[in-house]
Amino acid sequence: MSEFKFHTLETAPEGSKAILEGAVAQMGTIPGLYAVMAESPEILTAYTQLHQAFTATSFNAEELTVVWQTINVEHECHFCVPAHTAIAHSMEVDPALTEALRNSEAMPTAKLQALHDFTLIMVRQRGNATDAQLEAFYAAGYAPKQVLEIVLGLSQKVISNYVNHVAKTPVDDMFKPFAWTKKA
Repeated sequence: MSEFKFHTLETAPEGSKAILEGAVAQMGTIPGLYAVMAESPEILTAYTQLHQAFTATSFNAEELTVVWQTINVEHECHFCVPAHTAIAHSMEVDPALTEALRNSEAMPTAKLQALHDFTLIMVRQRGNATDAQLEAFYAAGYAPKQVLEIVLGLSQKVISNYVNHVAKTPVDDMFKPFAWTKKA
């Protein structure tokens, strides 16, 4: 069995170097997820573009966090739950919200609960939401645009969650304070 390589700026394929250099400039390091994905410049590029696109959607910081963490927790991603907890803190999201998401507890508002519930529907039912489920989501204040934006966020998270699962990406030091395991 071959092991996944964790690339550095020196070992990364040419097509991945600019993104890795950007990560170092922004975060001071290459996150383990990027180090693994660097093996395929195409997946690293796709992931970073999906991240940029998702953060530009109509969702505010709390809503982005709800979508990301709902998916991360459902997929039991040992790397992304701590990483997105740190990201939520940097976006000044209420720590009570991030803890509720990490622990599969109720959301602080009905609208965020509807977003959480509908995101789970999209994951668990593989996009096969019923008319009644869509209507409940719309009744909470969302629209078809946000359904599509959840699909975008889900696309991003499938890439990172699945890569972290197969590569067994260790949690980076900067995310270790937010280490997570799913409660039984």
